[in-house]
Amino acid sequence: MNSTALMTFKSHIEGRNADVSIYRDRIEWVRGRGVSGKKLTAGLLTGGVSFLATGVRGSGAGTEMIPVKNISSVVTKRDGLMFTKIVVVASGNTIDFRVPHDAAPGIKSLLTDLVLGHVPAPGHTPPPPVQPSASSSQTGSAVEQLQQLAQLRDAGILTEEEFAAKKTEILARM
Repeated sequence: MNSTALMTFKSHIEGRNADVSIYRDRIEWVRGRGVSGKKLTAGLLTGGVSFLATGVRGSGAGTEMIPVKNISSVVTKRDGLMFTKIVVVASGNTIDFRVPHDAAPGIKSLLTDLVLGHVPAPGHTPPPPVQPSASSSQTGSAVEQLQQLAQLRDAGILTEEEFAAKKTEILARM
């Protein structure tokens, strides 16, 4: 297994915060141990009696991994005012990653590229790009837009962050 993460981020998974790492061949996340907010509130309201009855150990802690080859789709949905839910559907499992709106396009783009095989393995030379045909005018216009963005970035008109955000937006429309 490859040990260099392409991207890492924090997410809210199944009621717990998790550290998520995306690799070329898998997605891994770790949910730490600790007492949930609900359990802490119940303990405070009952003067600690609920802790005595149920214990103070955290639940839901652990790690999980999904191989990229098992992912069948990646979907985004708005989740409140500040978050987007990235739904990863894999054989036998569906995981919701809850991330800030501004991080969602980059995460979805990376996962989609991995599923489609657009991120080459280390040391692997990708095949030359296919020239767009006359029937793919939408793809052609997207390529032209990306070239124009690159020129604006190279001229110093756009920052690297602005370029990356716009590039993600254009690729998502393809």
